[in-house]
Amino acid sequence: MARYTGPGCKLCRRAQKKLFLKGPRCMTEKCAILRRNYPPGLKGQESKKVSDYGVQLREKQNAKAIYGILEGQFRLYFAKAAKQKGITGDNLLILLERRLDNVVFRAGWAESRVQSRQFVRHGHVLVNGRRVNIPSYLIDVNDVISVKEKSKDLLVGDRVKNSGSKLPIWLNINKDNMSAQVLRLPKREDIEIEINENLIIALYSK
Repeated sequence: MARYTGPGCKLCRRAQKKLFLKGPRCMTEKCAILRRNYPPGLKGQESKKVSDYGVQLREKQNAKAIYGILEGQFRLYFAKAAKQKGITGDNLLILLERRLDNVVFRAGWAESRVQSRQFVRHGHVLVNGRRVNIPSYLIDVNDVISVKEKSKDLLVGDRVKNSGSKLPIWLNINKDNMSAQVLRLPKREDIEIEINENLIIALYSK
């Protein structure tokens, strides 16, 4: 499948906020938002008035960039979220959080979602003891996500394994065995990503 392969920092500059696409780099002085806090391009430093549609479109583009998915797949998530009971915006973000590559990232086994997607693609991750190499695989309650024994030393270094970053409360993570059990599905309040899902819903509702 086609994938955006350009510089991640360019996406952050276009969004005018940190999307945390490069893991630890985003927390250092090398972050592009700190160094060049204006949109990319020769005219990036010029102030431009953005329409309501432009604001909504940018929010959707930010969500796609954060989770590393393209338009076609994003539309499928929206359609599925709209059919589910509850608030469509909440359902959309919960579906994105349930992706296997996101769970690997949330568990602290990768420094970024790009890296976690690669781990899954290369067959390093197991779900309920079976190898799953589909990043978009949706986890469910009581699923156990683990790392193959031979792959544990390949995945992440001590910096990530011993990371003090906040871990999701809907996962029961065993750092020693590098496994995580899904206690419950994530809720909207569990998702700390800076996304205004109402803008996305307004965009697709036109």
